[in-house]
Amino acid sequence: MLIRQLISHLLLLGTVFLFQACSAQSHLVEDEARTVTKENLRYYLYYPENYFDEPNKDFGLLLFLHGGGESGQELLHVKKNGPPKLLIEGKQFPFLILAPQNPHEKMWWNTQAVNQLLDSVIDANRVDKKRIYLTGLSRGGSAAWEMATQYPDKFAAMAVVCGMAPVPYAHWIDRNMPIWVFHGDKDEIIDVEESDKMVSKLKEMNYDVRYTRYQDVGHNAWDRAYTTDSLYTWMAKQKRIN
Repeated sequence: MLIRQLISHLLLLGTVFLFQACSAQSHLVEDEARTVTKENLRYYLYYPENYFDEPNKDFGLLLFLHGGGESGQELLHVKKNGPPKLLIEGKQFPFLILAPQNPHEKMWWNTQAVNQLLDSVIDANRVDKKRIYLTGLSRGGSAAWEMATQYPDKFAAMAVVCGMAPVPYAHWIDRNMPIWVFHGDKDEIIDVEESDKMVSKLKEMNYDVRYTRYQDVGHNAWDRAYTTDSLYTWMAKQKRIN
């Protein structure tokens, strides 16, 4: 009699557990949804002096991504730093320069939207697709690392100024793309160790990477990096081989 009662209790408990498991599983629903993200990107586009004089020639293009301080709704803020600032001061470049604005003051760049903008500008102009260059500073530098991992077959060279990215990103970057990194060792916004670690990993993996580590320079390493003429000479020499 005792054995029968014990068996009955065990069967009852088993039924309860099975019911609870089935009940919990019934709340796990498989479904899908199509999402659409729209981004309004304003931008500046620079043409080299000889672009319109040589209608049969294709030109390289440099994509420049600004930092957090230039984000928002006033497009003219993009002219504060980097190549756009140099253009205002009269410097000429041998390639087109695309300088979009991140419309969100406190959000990261939407790199998918930037890539779509880049493609539309390339298609609408005489651009050599094997000479697309990428650069960015601070938040834009971090976005440049991201774009290099998400679109590894697109860029011929990249220059990152005081940006940051997870070190594992190094595994996803095109091994044939030359990289130049700039950072100040007194940076209090994005620690120089962010670049130290990434560059170290890239060198360990035999990437073609240069590193300019400024002494006694803070976060505004871009003031010196973008006035380095050899940066643009180096960049203009790069061309994708595939």
